[in-house]
Amino acid sequence: MSVAAATEADDDHPFPTSRYNAAVDLIERNLAAGRQAKTVFIDEAGRYSYGDLAERVDRFANALRTLDIEPEQRVVLALLDTIDFPTCFLGAIKAGVVPIPTNTLFQAADFAHILADSRARAMVVSDALLPRLVEAAAIADWHGLIIVAGAGGGDRLTLARLMERAQGTAVAAPTRPDDTCFWLYSSGSTGQPKGAVHVQTSLMATARLFGQGVLGITEQDVVYSAAKLFFAYGLGNALTFPMSVGASAVLISGRPTPEMVNQVLRRSAPTLFCGVPTLYGSLLASPGLAAKGEHRLRLCTSAGEALPIEVGRAWTARTGVDIVDGIGSTEMLHIFVSNRPGSVRYGVTGKPVPGYKARLVDEARQEVAPGEVGEMEVSGPTAATQYWNNREKTRATFIGEWVRTGDKFRQDEDGNYIHCGRADDMLKVGGIWVSPMEVESALLGHAAIQEAAVIGLADDQGLVKPKAFVVLKPGVPQTPELSRALKDHVKDRLAPYKYPRWIEFVDDLPKTATGKIQRHVLRHREAEATHETGAADK
Repeated sequence: MSVAAATEADDDHPFPTSRYNAAVDLIERNLAAGRQAKTVFIDEAGRYSYGDLAERVDRFANALRTLDIEPEQRVVLALLDTIDFPTCFLGAIKAGVVPIPTNTLFQAADFAHILADSRARAMVVSDALLPRLVEAAAIADWHGLIIVAGAGGGDRLTLARLMERAQGTAVAAPTRPDDTCFWLYSSGSTGQPKGAVHVQTSLMATARLFGQGVLGITEQDVVYSAAKLFFAYGLGNALTFPMSVGASAVLISGRPTPEMVNQVLRRSAPTLFCGVPTLYGSLLASPGLAAKGEHRLRLCTSAGEALPIEVGRAWTARTGVDIVDGIGSTEMLHIFVSNRPGSVRYGVTGKPVPGYKARLVDEARQEVAPGEVGEMEVSGPTAATQYWNNREKTRATFIGEWVRTGDKFRQDEDGNYIHCGRADDMLKVGGIWVSPMEVESALLGHAAIQEAAVIGLADDQGLVKPKAFVVLKPGVPQTPELSRALKDHVKDRLAPYKYPRWIEFVDDLPKTATGKIQRHVLRHREAEATHETGAADK
């Protein structure tokens, strides 16, 4: 496929109607611009230019063909954030094969579900994850090909040996704009992971609409995303967005602890940092956070869940940099409602990203009145086509042009959307809806609090009231006096019925691999504790 065939377009029709391959577009636009020697990725092993990446991608595309893996067949990627991820992800796309990046923190049972559900012909797995994937293959009775990235593959076929034997130039598969490009499985926090099917044009659409249109990413930027590449948010941040303009990205394979993130901010000097609310809170509580003048950041982003007001304000005060908060989803591939650089308002999620539409509806899918809480539905060019092999969930989520998000919002008088929480996280106290995130944000305004999560709990009369689980900052003692002070703190800032009737001090909060607080886990724990107490009373 020629560069022209991959990228010929105009402003009104940004993608051609005949042939289009996302990998060709992302790579060839940079080679045509003379960026062969420019750094595209920096991982713990070294630096890689756009020219290096182009050859690696071609070698992997050819390698898949030598293994008789055909277009539209699937290959599972269980890869840490190294150069191997973009190599295999883009190489598969160039060959017309469908890559399925997977959450590297999944357990064997989750991987087994994905292997069986996707019917993948092969998997590429980082050697550190190999035992878990071998166990998953046994559980699923899956007998596809395992390719090991890294030196710990033993006698198994390794990615390095496979690519050494492959040709260094490859012809792209004759894919079309609406052909399936890749899948992303949901986190599985509310059931088994679901495979969202995305088409060839979706990657570049997110780059144009949010990466370039909102963040203003340019060739001079260096991006570091603490959110990993397997996550829709991280895939855009660290791969699609930088490659769309010839920028560079820093890839780190390990967990984004505050210590590690602070090292990267100083050592690699990124200009764009992409995190999640819980990580920003942890960084603010860490002693090594780079303050004003100690970093090169020009902008930060946040997604995954709403950014608490106090966290945003404290971050800007300490670092001198704004956090652009937004909401996206696996189904929509990236952020579709967001704040804007230069006019950030902490406490609001913002307005629709140009190219997307949003609306709030009630249980009957009728639009709610201004100021009322409703479930957000979104429409835009990057919506997945379906959940693979799951007709019931597909029909419940993808309704005509609209995609149900499962998130509750209200709009303020300026048209900004304010996140109230997941539909199943909302509390009804005295017949009035209460957002757990509003109570959590108030708690986070207290100097003693590092993290907070709020759920609903029935009192002795069976009435639902807020209960808060709080993680204190290091060195702060857990005392009854502090518990009372926290309740008073919330009463001073919110309507009295919203204050938490119970405060429980905990060492940490349950979170997903992407940093979202798992309130449903806390609800389950409380239900089990209540059941055990009831049984003991009998």
